[in-house]
Amino acid sequence: MTITAIKELLATIIDPGDERLILIKNDSRKGALTAYKSWENRLKKQQMILDKQQEMLQIERFFWEKGTQYIAGIDEVGRGPLAGPVVAAAVILPEDFNVLGINDSKQLSSEKRDFLFDQIQESAIAIGIGVKDHQVIDEVNIYQATKLAMIEAIQQLSQTPQQLVIDAMHLPVSIPQESFIKGDAKSLSIAAASIIAKVTRDRMMSDYDDLYPGYGFSKNAGYGTKVHLEGLEKYGVCPIHRKTFAPVKNLLN
Repeated sequence: MTITAIKELLATIIDPGDERLILIKNDSRKGALTAYKSWENRLKKQQMILDKQQEMLQIERFFWEKGTQYIAGIDEVGRGPLAGPVVAAAVILPEDFNVLGINDSKQLSSEKRDFLFDQIQESAIAIGIGVKDHQVIDEVNIYQATKLAMIEAIQQLSQTPQQLVIDAMHLPVSIPQESFIKGDAKSLSIAAASIIAKVTRDRMMSDYDDLYPGYGFSKNAGYGTKVHLEGLEKYGVCPIHRKTFAPVKNLLN
């Protein structure tokens, strides 16, 4: 069997007990051994992803086993930027959810987030998004605006949740809730919500970059990077800047 044929065969094997692997392992050619090692590494990586998925479903499984079917994971993005809205998402996943690779959105590349965004959209029972713009943030402060965005995300769900699991926040709602520090690394529902919120906000900020060029919004999402700060100095405050956030407010005084 040629090395190319071995690679093609290995691409179809997922069972480590497959007897064909014995022949490949015992092949003395360097190319065969390299191909086998690559297959073995892929299998280990896939198993790590599966193990992480099961670990991050422990919170949801606890509620599912109690008969609570609709669990909404809630997270936000955009509390720290100098410009743009804070965006929250609420996501209800089915018990047979099998999209792999979901994690805290900050741990993923933009390409991976975009891919998972589409997968979550296709597989979730319900998704709700809440957006509070710079004006609301300036009026009520970022903490309260974040709560309002989360509540709006819950209200936008097409299925009323029976339980909320939230990343480090307590909301004034009647639905039972549990809050988890670093929840986006502990709960698959919260992690899914973090991806939905992150991609939604990044796309909004990219659109804002077209409206207000010079601040690098498509690259920095409104955070205070060097390009953004230089843009503030050169062009001044634009309509979506948060006027209560330093250094923006310093330029207005």
